[in-house]
Amino acid sequence: MKYCYAINLRFISQGELKNVIIVHIIIIFKMCSRARPPELFGLSVFSCDQEDFLETTNKSNLTDATMWASEGNADIFLNEIYHDLYSRITPDPLDDFTADNDGGWYYTSRNWRQGIVEASATYFGVWGAICGPNDQAHWSPTYGNVRECNTFIQKVNENSENFSAEWIAKRIDEAKFLRAWFYAELFYHAGGLVIHEEPLDRATMTDEQLNKPRSTFGATADWLIAEFGTIVSNGNLPVKYNSGNPDAGRATLGAALAYKGFVELFIASDCFNSASPGITNDPDHLQSLATPDPARWATAAATFKQFIDTWGASGTGDYGLFSPMKEFWFAANEYNCEVIWDRQFVAYIMGNNYEQYGGPVWIHNSYYTWGNYCPTQEMVDEYEMANGLDITDPASGYNDQNPYVGREQRFYDFIVHDGAEYYQPWMTKPDIIYTRIDKVNPSKNEIDYGGDDVGNTSYYWKKKINPLAPRGGNSSGQNYVYRRYGEILLSYAEAQNEAVGPDASVYEAINAIRTRPGTDLPVLPAGLTQAEMRDAIRHERRIELAFEARRFFDLIRWKTAMVDLNEDLHGMTITNSVPEDNSGVWVYTKTSLNHPHVFTERMYFNPIPQAVLDRNPNLIQNFGY
Repeated sequence: MKYCYAINLRFISQGELKNVIIVHIIIIFKMCSRARPPELFGLSVFSCDQEDFLETTNKSNLTDATMWASEGNADIFLNEIYHDLYSRITPDPLDDFTADNDGGWYYTSRNWRQGIVEASATYFGVWGAICGPNDQAHWSPTYGNVRECNTFIQKVNENSENFSAEWIAKRIDEAKFLRAWFYAELFYHAGGLVIHEEPLDRATMTDEQLNKPRSTFGATADWLIAEFGTIVSNGNLPVKYNSGNPDAGRATLGAALAYKGFVELFIASDCFNSASPGITNDPDHLQSLATPDPARWATAAATFKQFIDTWGASGTGDYGLFSPMKEFWFAANEYNCEVIWDRQFVAYIMGNNYEQYGGPVWIHNSYYTWGNYCPTQEMVDEYEMANGLDITDPASGYNDQNPYVGREQRFYDFIVHDGAEYYQPWMTKPDIIYTRIDKVNPSKNEIDYGGDDVGNTSYYWKKKINPLAPRGGNSSGQNYVYRRYGEILLSYAEAQNEAVGPDASVYEAINAIRTRPGTDLPVLPAGLTQAEMRDAIRHERRIELAFEARRFFDLIRWKTAMVDLNEDLHGMTITNSVPEDNSGVWVYTKTSLNHPHVFTERMYFNPIPQAVLDRNPNLIQNFGY
């Protein structure tokens, strides 16, 4: 089997970078060719100093022997696995599968919102697929990436005499973290998995070894928790990498402990850990726990408390809340105190086009984006007033005919609404974004409920958009952040509230989010019941983690998707009462988007692809497919 391997430019020093040749690094592994059809992973590598090209050792013909002859060569293999971390830079993000964002009619999310998801799917991309939400974590890439992790671990152990003990301990735990991460991302979508801890070899393995059945939901979760926990216990990795460290982007103890907690929180939730789980027909326990146990909440809470007390605000302070939150995603602030785990990008070299996919479509009458990131009215209404009251509270001061005045700061930081000033540093001057229907002064961003790129809700997200990258050309080097410390606090608050009720530590965790400098909301009122605190925590998660690919999993694990995703969604239509000359008042009307909204029981999980079932007769399909 042939592979092309790219050196991750973030993981090598400037001096080492000079020794990188401008070729594809081809590594031939004869032992891999027996396990699966040949695949080619091609990625370019670059040099900062082409004058040294002829002075370098030519690595274009690395063999299975030379690949594992030195730590530098072996790092090439592992760095390629890091490069395969899911980018999540997509015009159809996971939030399109929730009630928070309105995705285009041509995307996979629109099919899924109609209840169209089939095991027969062979295409797993964003353009009208029928595979369901996978966030790039579907069966094929998962097991391809797992195989590479297993190969790395196996070959390092076989060639251990070529490496230092410290390097082996650190790199194997990195590979084990990556393997568990890939498995976890698929687990959230598919349930119980087939767990492989060594590369498959058809020449030496039996059919029983090759065609293993799926582990139960509980056994898969237990394996993941044990893997992440062992990495933490080993202590071979640093707690955190800070900006400027040449190893920034590699796995850390912080990431391992966080993911241990996130898996524990996931399986403790009602959809999987109750007498009436989301999937009611699950005799093999592939999609829920065989034995519900309310103590799982306390287990998750203990893990998050360990994180907070060891490395968070109550411990060493390696992790904490970054302020102001609106600057969190600036490329200049990468690896700030709140970042736990991210996927790296380098502008132009390994850049991304996130800014082209969403945000206001027209800026200063020039076409800039595809306009995909469009919050629904349901999402907008979730934002509180600056006084901390819900807009439905008569004392809040909310005016539904002047709805964008007096709202909390996160609304202004992350939502572009009608009449909002829009300015990014790459712009020569600010622009005012008008989405209203205005016959006197029409705007190109005016909603028309048509099939063009202009959104249909009257709103655009600006959260996570790189302010220094206008659009396209892989010009953004802003990292994709998978998890951050704010989620640790919210997850602790949820687990602890479910375990014991709203004690002082629950208030402390959630109020830290609300009172963060730059957010500046009042603390929650004292004396909340457990149910009231549960609602407050779920509300806070929806706002604080908005458009960070968390809402979908929250709806699934809380078992509320059957309600929330079966309701019509809305936008805001803004017109003048005297449209001929705008001499009247502007009228704000919530308007149905008339988009499909179907969620059935089977949609709590994706199907196992039929092509996978055809290859392994021992696999059992998920319910309903």
